[in-house]
Amino acid sequence: MTIEHSCVQLGRRCSQLAFGLTAALASQVALAVNDLPGGPAVNQLNLHPPVTKIAHEQMWLHNMMLILCLAIFIAVFGVMFYSIFKHRKSKGAVSANFHESVKVEIAWTVVPFIIVILMALPATKVVVAMKDTTNSDLTIKATGYQWKWGYDYLKGEGEGIGFVSTLDASHRALSDSGHPGQVDNYLLKVDNPLVVPVGKKIRIITTADDVIHAWMVPAFGVKQDAIPGYVRDTWFKAEQTGDFYGQCAELCGKEHAYMPIHVKVLSAKDYSAWVDGEMKKIAAKADDPSKVWTMDELMARGQKLFDANCAVCHKADGKGAGQFPALDGSAIVKAEDHAAQLHLVLNGKGQMPAWKGVLKDSEIAAVVTYTKNAWSNKTGQLIQPAEVVAERAK
Repeated sequence: MTIEHSCVQLGRRCSQLAFGLTAALASQVALAVNDLPGGPAVNQLNLHPPVTKIAHEQMWLHNMMLILCLAIFIAVFGVMFYSIFKHRKSKGAVSANFHESVKVEIAWTVVPFIIVILMALPATKVVVAMKDTTNSDLTIKATGYQWKWGYDYLKGEGEGIGFVSTLDASHRALSDSGHPGQVDNYLLKVDNPLVVPVGKKIRIITTADDVIHAWMVPAFGVKQDAIPGYVRDTWFKAEQTGDFYGQCAELCGKEHAYMPIHVKVLSAKDYSAWVDGEMKKIAAKADDPSKVWTMDELMARGQKLFDANCAVCHKADGKGAGQFPALDGSAIVKAEDHAAQLHLVLNGKGQMPAWKGVLKDSEIAAVVTYTKNAWSNKTGQLIQPAEVVAERAK
């Protein structure tokens, strides 16, 4: 054996050893990742463990169809291979000479028809149930964006809550580094999960802002396309608390893989506590004096405040009554200089109380804006909370 040949052999052995070590390390890393409760499992072959009635029925349909197809496969190929073996030419078999058989024609028409009916009846029942979004306890709109989800609570406990859910920054950093590590929920962690109560029927309305997306949570048995310009809906009722994961199921662009769904199912008590906390955040944000409001926002809020606090004296039509002057057409209300009206509202005058200790800055800004633009006034002027803050300081 030459030195050159020995070197080649040694090189091959080193390559094999390196390949084996790499494979072993890769398998160890793979094994280090565990099943994710509510999400994918390692080497998963079957559907996700169901946590809704619809998902249970889908699992049953899946298994039933699989068994039925397997039985048909065994029967058809069993007869075929038996016929090939039993009636082979080497055994001297002679083929039958006939053109048609009424019995065979009836059999291969009726039997498949019965099989299709057996498959269609339970499947139709489940599909109809999947589309029945009536009598929901909570309605949430899920809007797909490139590449995140927006959630708005439209009806039920939590109405008015809204937020955007995006991939957690730490997982984006793991992906960018090229070393995801041993993270069970890799690319499934979000900053703001969708929160729902257990045992309640949740209606999900889907739409999209840019391209087609799909809202899918396998453990719920839910997958609904979100199409720009269209409104679709689906529903689920989680039977247990926990965290459940899904992903956008339509190819929606270059960051399609970074658009996870995380649903946190809480007990009724914990959900109410979460809603209370979110409402307090919304209230605090609404009363932030640095917030810049639109005319529509100020008018809507101002009308409610006026009807609740001012209409009893100034009347709903702004015409006033007795010693309370009309606001419709009032010079102080229509004036471009806002200071006089703000001073009057804050500090009161005569029978009019001082509202500075009752209403917040954003509320005073809203009600003054409303009076300047309601009825025949139509000044187009709006008051921001910052202007009220400045007037308070005088």
